[in-house]
Amino acid sequence: MTTVLISGSSIAGTALAFWLREQGLTPVVVERAPALRRGGQAVDVRGAALTVLRRMGLEAPARALKNESNGMNMLDADGDELMRSEEFALSSGQLDSDDIEILREDLVDLVHGRLDGVEHLYGDSITAICEDADGVLVEFEHAAPRRFDLVVGADGLHSNTRRLVFGPEADYIHHLGTYLSVFSQENFLGMDRWQTWINNGRDGGAVMTVRDNQELRIFLGFAADPIDYDHRDIEAQRRLVAEHMTGFGWEVPNLIERMWTAEDFYFDAMAQIKIDSWSRGRTVLVGDAAHCAAPLSGQGTSLALVGAYVLALELGRAADHGEAFVAYEKRMRPFVEANQELALIDRRTVDPDESTRRVDAVKNLIDLDAAG
Repeated sequence: MTTVLISGSSIAGTALAFWLREQGLTPVVVERAPALRRGGQAVDVRGAALTVLRRMGLEAPARALKNESNGMNMLDADGDELMRSEEFALSSGQLDSDDIEILREDLVDLVHGRLDGVEHLYGDSITAICEDADGVLVEFEHAAPRRFDLVVGADGLHSNTRRLVFGPEADYIHHLGTYLSVFSQENFLGMDRWQTWINNGRDGGAVMTVRDNQELRIFLGFAADPIDYDHRDIEAQRRLVAEHMTGFGWEVPNLIERMWTAEDFYFDAMAQIKIDSWSRGRTVLVGDAAHCAAPLSGQGTSLALVGAYVLALELGRAADHGEAFVAYEKRMRPFVEANQELALIDRRTVDPDESTRRVDAVKNLIDLDAAG
């Protein structure tokens, strides 16, 4: 087990590249995008994931980029305030917590900054994976075919690696009945370290300040059964959001207008991945590709960091990849399942203290140093 191809320069993919090299292996990362992906929402690093970040030497830099919040308020569809808190925020929990809320792109940048010398194939993707007794022959959309000892799918909810090796996405995806869009704007509302949430009991959105109040991250989401749409047709996705978000007051019409020109617009279903085994032969899945918990859980980033660490550690100490994959899954699956349950909590109706208690109860449900 010397060379490992990682599909996806996600949080899981970049963290895995770091830890594989620490174990003496040689990672190569292939990424469909032409460079590191920008944009995305603020993510949380909690519990065991904080320990992983600390062991990477990145806790202090991450805290320096931590998103600061003074609280939140909740509005009804007309824009009338329902509640206000200066102790709790829906996106991050208790404000006095030791957890780190950080923009996804900032966290990826920090980890990627520790990957000097790791080969990256940007603007490319895997088209075929052919395994034999001695390794894996991988064919790419652009690069010449190459052999690797192992392949890791760290390419997210709609994993290309999982499709090629495990079968169609429809066999593993479980929709949670919600779609979410995320995009950035300048802080045209003049908000000061604050989050404002608005909902009508079914659809809604949120605005939160980031980057020392200079920017806003805007979320607009709606409830719906699975929709057949083109994942690459951004304009069609914007139309879906606009159609479902009519009738709201406050600044929502303004937010929708700005959505049409947002350069980092992102849209997807809130869904989970559930699969009986995360490995097949010499291919293994990590992060959302293996067990997406959905952003509603607030734990996707923590699962990615912990999963990358555990997988690399098991590969470093096992006699062969099969043994390592079994140990990795044995340690991670209970942790994953507990965190996936968090996505099923409706935090609009759960007391903030109870919501925090539930998160705290699962965020450390793994022993990072245990043998698999």
